[in-house]
Amino acid sequence: MPTLGQNQYGKAETRVVRVVRDGAVHHIKDLSVSVALSGEMAAVHLSGSNANVLTTDTTKNTVYAFAKEHGIDTAEEFGIRLARHFVTGQESIHRARVRIEEYGWERIETSGSAQHSFVRRGQEVRTAQIGYDGERWEVISGLTGLTVLNTTDSEFWGYVKDRYTTLQEAHDRILATDVHARWRYGWSDDTRPMPDWDHAHAEARGHLLSAFAETYSLSLQQTLYQMGARVIERRPEIDEIRLSLPNNHHFLVDLEPFGLTNDNEVYFAADRPYGLIEATVLRDGVEARIPTD
Repeated sequence: MPTLGQNQYGKAETRVVRVVRDGAVHHIKDLSVSVALSGEMAAVHLSGSNANVLTTDTTKNTVYAFAKEHGIDTAEEFGIRLARHFVTGQESIHRARVRIEEYGWERIETSGSAQHSFVRRGQEVRTAQIGYDGERWEVISGLTGLTVLNTTDSEFWGYVKDRYTTLQEAHDRILATDVHARWRYGWSDDTRPMPDWDHAHAEARGHLLSAFAETYSLSLQQTLYQMGARVIERRPEIDEIRLSLPNNHHFLVDLEPFGLTNDNEVYFAADRPYGLIEATVLRDGVEARIPTD
């Protein structure tokens, strides 16, 4: 006999842009907000009764209204405010999960006094996921699309070889990747002060970049671990970090047919297929809770 299992519903990818006008100086926040709610929802699945359902249209409207009424300080703070509202505002809703992507804009400096022009900050996206069950919080911040590259100080050799192996060992190679990182904070209840979300995010990002640049790499796995370890070692508010790093391969071009040598100077950047290296780095004694997918 079939039984209803885990279920949730909500409104995905509500795009909200909030502009703050401070005289001639404007500030902008650009978010995509996805809300998922769960609780006493058996009836709507089994009999079609909507008595416990807060409509997804209402969820969307709440995002817009909160952007106006409360403003958007950080993605984490905005998500916490929304999750608290949905769980405490409706008896049938027991848990809320809010996922946010934040798109960065940088001010275009001009010779005039007006400061209302912006340019998108590349492909990097700041992320946040907030879970709340009425008592405990789970805040996972992160970033995607942070592209980094080392032109040297990277090797790859000594690996297993079988009859299908054609890759040549490399003792000086380009190492490039698009960093996808998620880190979970130790903060979980209202009895403790929240972290400074902006500062913690900026510091974690900085440590990821520093570790990538400063690690003499014998494998992308080694570099990944050093990146995660540096965040855990230097940011006490972070308990866990999961990294997903595609190996953006750069292959030396064979220039011999043209009578030319290639002393690690000319490369072909291949976008597919690519190696994908993933791992979680944890503080001692902490249980992994960031999803692996």
